[in-house]
Amino acid sequence: MSRSPSRAALALVAATALTVPLCAAGPAAAAPGRGTTSTHTHTLTVDPAATGPQIGEHMYGMFYEDINNAADGGLYAELVRNRSFEFSGADRAGWDGLTAWTPTAVGGGRGTATTVDDSGRLNERNRTYLRLDLSSGTRGTYGVTNSGYDQGLAVEAGELYDVSVWARSDAPGGTPLTVALTGADGRALSGQFRVQVRGDGWRQYRGTVRARSTTDAARLSVQAAGSGTLRLDMVSALPRETFMGRPNGLRADLAEKIAALEPGFVRFPGGCIVNTGSHEGYDAASGWERQRSYQWKDTVGPVEQRATNANFWGYNQSYGLGYYEYFQFAEDIGAMPLPVVPALLTGCGQNEATDDPELLQRHVQDTLDLIEFANGPATSTWGRVRAEMGHPEPFGLTHLGIGNEENLPEEYAENFAVFRDAITAAHPEITLIYNSGPDDTGAVFDAHWANARELGVEVVDEHYYNSPAWFLRNNDRYDSYDRSGPDVFLGEYASLDGKLANALAEASYMTGLERNADVVRMASYAPLLADVAENQWRPDMIWFDGDESWGSASYEVQKLFMTNVGDRVVPSTATGGVVPAEPIAGGVGLSTWRTAARYDDVRVTTPGGEVLFSDDFSDGDGKWSPVTGTGEWSVTGGAYVQSDTTAENTLVRTPDLGVTDYDVSLTATKTAGDEGFLVGFGVDGDGYYWWNLGGWNGTQDAVEKTTDGAKEALLVRPGTIETGRTYDLRVEVRGTSAAMYVDGELWGTITDDAATQEFSQVVTRDDDTGELIVKVVNNGDEPARTRVDLGAEPAHPTARMTVIAGDPQAENTRESQPVAPETSTVHGIERVFTREFPAHSVTFLRIPTR
Repeated sequence: MSRSPSRAALALVAATALTVPLCAAGPAAAAPGRGTTSTHTHTLTVDPAATGPQIGEHMYGMFYEDINNAADGGLYAELVRNRSFEFSGADRAGWDGLTAWTPTAVGGGRGTATTVDDSGRLNERNRTYLRLDLSSGTRGTYGVTNSGYDQGLAVEAGELYDVSVWARSDAPGGTPLTVALTGADGRALSGQFRVQVRGDGWRQYRGTVRARSTTDAARLSVQAAGSGTLRLDMVSALPRETFMGRPNGLRADLAEKIAALEPGFVRFPGGCIVNTGSHEGYDAASGWERQRSYQWKDTVGPVEQRATNANFWGYNQSYGLGYYEYFQFAEDIGAMPLPVVPALLTGCGQNEATDDPELLQRHVQDTLDLIEFANGPATSTWGRVRAEMGHPEPFGLTHLGIGNEENLPEEYAENFAVFRDAITAAHPEITLIYNSGPDDTGAVFDAHWANARELGVEVVDEHYYNSPAWFLRNNDRYDSYDRSGPDVFLGEYASLDGKLANALAEASYMTGLERNADVVRMASYAPLLADVAENQWRPDMIWFDGDESWGSASYEVQKLFMTNVGDRVVPSTATGGVVPAEPIAGGVGLSTWRTAARYDDVRVTTPGGEVLFSDDFSDGDGKWSPVTGTGEWSVTGGAYVQSDTTAENTLVRTPDLGVTDYDVSLTATKTAGDEGFLVGFGVDGDGYYWWNLGGWNGTQDAVEKTTDGAKEALLVRPGTIETGRTYDLRVEVRGTSAAMYVDGELWGTITDDAATQEFSQVVTRDDDTGELIVKVVNNGDEPARTRVDLGAEPAHPTARMTVIAGDPQAENTRESQPVAPETSTVHGIERVFTREFPAHSVTFLRIPTR
């Protein structure tokens, strides 16, 4: 299947294309083996006769997780926050059933508003409801007003909004109820939906209101008249214009931006929310365990019967956007659905395994039921549920992930085998995806991969978030992967910031992913969505507020790659743009992370014993300066003490040592807190290495490198630090290598000598159009004047060129989006031609060859 740009995209290109001359190599260049007379700093040579790997139709996709308010208040179009009054302190300290709701009296109306969890509830899963005790009589109304997300409900003049409420009344003649949009000042912004609530049994009332004004700060007012007790639940307002017009649908602008990526797959629902939390079932007596792992059966069926849950990321998730909606969305945008189910271990920095065979079997059966929900006939138990929700035909599930970022490789392998045996026996057509933990290297990563090979799995899911420098140094990561072992699904990756420099580092890395398409089967940037008002993770691909959304620099680069993939790689080589690694030079640092510690007897010497720096803190701390400006440092008892157990990076440093070979020795003692201590070396501005002992809540040791504020792990292994014990630590630095010792014993070594690849490229072919797609990334500070040898005459001397270039510090925001592609038509395409690729740019040339 070819992934050339959509017809709509091509029409836009044709309408906006510029004509730009291209510097051809001249007549002499047409002869094989002859170069140009121009000076070139780079070359790119294509071998069209050679056979490169096929690129699968699912090469690039999207990873969706409910983080950064990605679901409620984000992709899910529901405008009412806490619509079922289920918020609680389990979601976030200080929250309760009336969070986002304000009791409101109009025209002298009176009453009280309380949230209740008793036998009068709507159903066992939707346990809390609103009780209005009305005493207005014939004067005025009393009710509640919802403030929505961010500034309020975003509404547009002239648009329709479907409102609904479940209600019951004990008033003999019923209770008049009105629902309307208002401003924050109570001024009407729409007409009213009016209804008489009759009878003391739950019933849903539905209506429509039309907005009179455009604002992102509207409120939803629910007002009742008369006396008696009125109970309300599931108060909803959804725009009529959802994506594809789906009921209970998706916010159109966000869904359209995702669809524009033309993703080959949609991985859902996470992420850390998949595995973290309880794996137990529902207990009607005590209610839902909060926080529970994400379990798909909680999220299907009528929305009023779905559970809510305390989200891992610190808020409430309603499950109004559930498994049915995810499958439907994947189908709507032509993507393969790729759900991930809990493996009964915690991940994302937690280390717990469930030792309960019966619970494990229940989750295995739940997974078999999921496959039936997705693929079974409408006459099957779970296929009938799907059909009743509006989709009698199967969704066509083919891939399924088991677990996410588990830190216990052996326990995970055992559980995966149980899932695999049951699923393969019943559904051999389903491809199951293993995972390799949360890092790109280290003991946990290696153990996961060893187990995956032993189990003979087909695909392994890798996750990592690193600095731009890491991506520029690791373009060849997959060149050496075993082609006879499992394939790779790069399920989560990103360069740790949102600037053009980060997007271009990712672009460079993606050329390596495509070049290795025979082992890298799928890849997806993460996370996908982020609310500017409240988010837990950066960077992110698409940002939004109540009524606007915009793509990050990474979104623009991902879109360029995802809509111009090609069908197979055409082998090519390049020269130029290789920057050798620099020695580990700078100062020495001390730091902590949510820990109090004391340091003493810091000494730095040359390998020959010459003292470069020494401090026993008998003269105070004047030799040290803060790097991050956090923590509470003081000289206490003849040692340097950091006493704040909440500060997360307290780095202080010495002056630059001025050498590249040196030895650091010191003593360190943890006195309190969650983790251990950190010893920095090569500290140079905001770049440094540190030896992290007892990190990750006291479970792991590592050597990490920070470049421009973004960290990456060079070596990771299990480890912990004892409180009150004094450790003798030593770091020996030699050029680009370092060896670390604890109490005289070698702890480990690192070598950081990989060159930076500032110029990277890959060439693919679109089988449908016959075009060569030449993709070049120049991360250098200077234009890359490049001799391009296509190895064969093109069929046409013109090509379509798309470029993303600019200030590497440029970042797309709500106010401005300077990072955007520019498309033009270029002339002068010959077998050999010269092209100057701009500094800090990615360039795609689609060259006709037949």
